Amino acid sequence: MLPMSDQDSSSSSSSQTDEELDGEMDEETNGEVEKEERRDENHRDSPVNSLSTFSSSLRAVIRIKQKYQAMKKRRQEMALALSGAGTFPGAPVRTSPKIFTFDGVPPSAFSPLPTSHTQKKKKRRRKRVLFPNRRTCRSPPRQDQSRAKNCLYLLCAIVFVQVYNAIENLDDHVLRYDLEGLEKTLRREVFGQQGAVEGLLAHLKDYLSTYVHNKPLVVSLHGPSGVGKSHMGRLLAGHFRSVVGESLVLQYYVLHHCPQEADAVKCASDLSTIISAMVERAEEEEKIPLFIFDEAEHMQEEILDALWQLVASKQSNEYLNAIYLFLSNIGHTHITKHMLHNSSSISMALTASGRHQNFVKELTPVLRSTLEKLHQLWVETSILPLGLLEKSHVIQCFKDEMTREGFYPDHTNAERLAGEIEYYPAAGGHEYSQTGCKQVVAKVNLL
Repeated sequence: MLPMSDQDSSSSSSSQTDEELDGEMDEETNGEVEKEERRDENHRDSPVNSLSTFSSSLRAVIRIKQKYQAMKKRRQEMALALSGAGTFPGAPVRTSPKIFTFDGVPPSAFSPLPTSHTQKKKKRRRKRVLFPNRRTCRSPPRQDQSRAKNCLYLLCAIVFVQVYNAIENLDDHVLRYDLEGLEKTLRREVFGQQGAVEGLLAHLKDYLSTYVHNKPLVVSLHGPSGVGKSHMGRLLAGHFRSVVGESLVLQYYVLHHCPQEADAVKCASDLSTIISAMVERAEEEEKIPLFIFDEAEHMQEEILDALWQLVASKQSNEYLNAIYLFLSNIGHTHITKHMLHNSSSISMALTASGRHQNFVKELTPVLRSTLEKLHQLWVETSILPLGLLEKSHVIQCFKDEMTREGFYPDHTNAERLAGEIEYYPAAGGHEYSQTGCKQVVAKVNLL
């Protein structure tokens, strides 16, 4: 333990050291501030040097801070050296030295940046064109805009509106003719001809999706007797009567409307007059008429010529918005031979649609070559062949007719009645009826 005199001497020496350090720091700080004030006084009169004045003040502050940190470190080292000699408890606690702040610095040292700098940056130079012939500044001459350019813009806008309206009306036309209802009716009422039904509906959907056409829709159904040609025509006519009206649907039976061949010229003239009147009425009502010609194989040359003049694409616009459906057994021998000879090679893995596509692909060229030799009208038609009906399809015809006549559709009774009909020899596990469903109505009426 140190004697009292030593303790007094150590405390006095430490206090002296602190006072000396504080004095040195105050002197240096005051010296730096005085120097900066003198510099400010020298540069205060010139506004151009205000930026340099601010930077010099900032550098002075940084130097003061560095000196203060060095002095503080030195003072801490001296305090540690003195405390190593030992102190007695209850010694007076030394106060911290004075710390420099910006309170004493005059506000003139922090003069703001001149506003001329910022204003100069905001200004944008206007582009001027200097002409060598004249010393004056003039703007470039304006180029005259062509009127054809504005007309082109207007034409593009009109075309865009027309295309937009046509796209918007696609679904409206399909809904207007209720093709979904027609599809349900044909699938429910027609047996064994699902491929032909799909082909006919595809033609109708493509044609009825818009009211603007470049030619009328002409479809011809060809097949043996009793396979459902006339039945499909009656269903299609009934559906269109409920949609477009009775006056815009025509069912023309050649043997009924023109039985005498000597009246062929008059029949052709009357038919052309009727069709022209219906087409004009449909054009006024913005509807598409339907013309069905059954037993087309009995049509005379004059009637075919008159129809060809109507369906040719050289007619006026109102004649292009019409549907012509021909029902005929022309080419039935080719269809029967193809069905009997190729039944064994037909893959059962294919769907009904796939089998019908192959069937149409193979038979259409043969039928077209046969039809084009008869008359040029058939060149304008889309051909849809109908195949032979199997025994299962005939049974379905019997059950449907029994239900329509009020009888209970007993499967055993319908199978018995179907067995009374003549069939071709079995080919590839298929039994095809020779008369289709033609005798079904007569046999059910005998019950």
